[in-house]
Amino acid sequence: MPEVFIDGVCYDARQNELLSDLLRRIGKGISMPCGGRGDCGKCLVAVNGIEELACKYRIKSDITVILPKEEKIVSVTGAEESFFDTEHMALALDIGTTTLALALVSPDEKKIVRLVTATNPQRAFGADVLSRITYCMDHGVSELRSCVISAVNSMIKKLNATETETLYAAGNTAMLHMFFGIDPSGMGTAPYAPVFLNSRTVSGESLGIPSVKTVVSLPSAAAFVGADLTAGLYYVGTPPEGKYDILIDLGTNAEIILFSREGALCTAAAAGPCFEGANISCGMSASEGAVYAYGDNGCKTVGDVPARGVCGTGLVDVIAFLLKKGIIDETGYMEQSKFVIAPNVTLTQDDVRQYQLAKSAVCAALLTLLNKQDVPFSSIDKLFISGGFADKLNIDSAVATGLLPAELYEKCVPINNSSLLGTVKALYYKPDLTSITAKTEYVDLSTDPLFSDLFIERMSF
Repeated sequence: MPEVFIDGVCYDARQNELLSDLLRRIGKGISMPCGGRGDCGKCLVAVNGIEELACKYRIKSDITVILPKEEKIVSVTGAEESFFDTEHMALALDIGTTTLALALVSPDEKKIVRLVTATNPQRAFGADVLSRITYCMDHGVSELRSCVISAVNSMIKKLNATETETLYAAGNTAMLHMFFGIDPSGMGTAPYAPVFLNSRTVSGESLGIPSVKTVVSLPSAAAFVGADLTAGLYYVGTPPEGKYDILIDLGTNAEIILFSREGALCTAAAAGPCFEGANISCGMSASEGAVYAYGDNGCKTVGDVPARGVCGTGLVDVIAFLLKKGIIDETGYMEQSKFVIAPNVTLTQDDVRQYQLAKSAVCAALLTLLNKQDVPFSSIDKLFISGGFADKLNIDSAVATGLLPAELYEKCVPINNSSLLGTVKALYYKPDLTSITAKTEYVDLSTDPLFSDLFIERMSF
């Protein structure tokens, strides 16, 4: 049995075991945005001093492994903390594809007491939802469930919330399936059928969270428009009479809802992991050293340290800058092979193409909903942009690159984490959120000719 030495600790490996499997097994799983296909090159480790992809390296003998510096994703929730415990306490959880956010709240005071965020450990199984669903199809849901439950328990300890009555949870539909240990494989192939969309209530003990008496999830609207959007809609409220609002949760699966007082039309655009930096050559999450803003005066990085890569908002800024300077033309063509963003951080022609696919999918999906409902831009009151991506997104750059329609520029309202804030609000007031999901109609873009036409039309800059 081969021995693997990591940080001075010896671990027993199985003969011919993938290094990535061992790392997950011992709780040291590293990010594998491509889901272990070997495509992204992001799981590089040093094996006996030689760089290897953890997802492809098979252990045949004793080795020493040096892991890359752990990326701690900087997540801004937009919530204020009171730091004042009361007699009755509860928890609100947002299960994001990239980040987990957990708030300890006082239902009596209707205030968030403390909150903590953490990287979703399921990133070791792929950056996007479909990669994780595919893993479940091949290996079952157990590993993905156990790693996220373990992370939640660790977060509860950090909050010193050892005994709480209730935990309210939201997330996209697939994340909630994995959280409850329910196989999401049906969502991996047509007709993309989830096991459940409704709210679920289980005991914390049965879920593996013994410090919580009852766990309640918010309802989802569709297979790819989850409880995170339900929470977001509840948080922002309804627009004025005769007007419409739009809520976009930008991520690997961009969820979009067009809604009024009468009802809602929703969809999900497969933007891919571009906004998470996963399929970008020097892309990375919004962790220390990530370029999050770029312009004439150079770049700004998370933590104000030397640049290590570029995250989603930085990518939008860089491409907007290159368009303004004429380095990229309207077709996306870049004459030079690479553009240097910072020392050892570059943008390639393929990176530009990946962004074009993502921004075209998002904008075309939004326009499809407007066309389906026959809603002119003038009838839109606000365009809410949610998710970790929203915190540092430069709206000028988003419009300049075609991610968002120019006609809605002045109506854009960034929200850091509408899912968490909406879940907290639901915990306070305990509404019947089926009043939202029952009036929400889903548009399947995969078979929609209008979307296909708009997608091609919006591909250029």
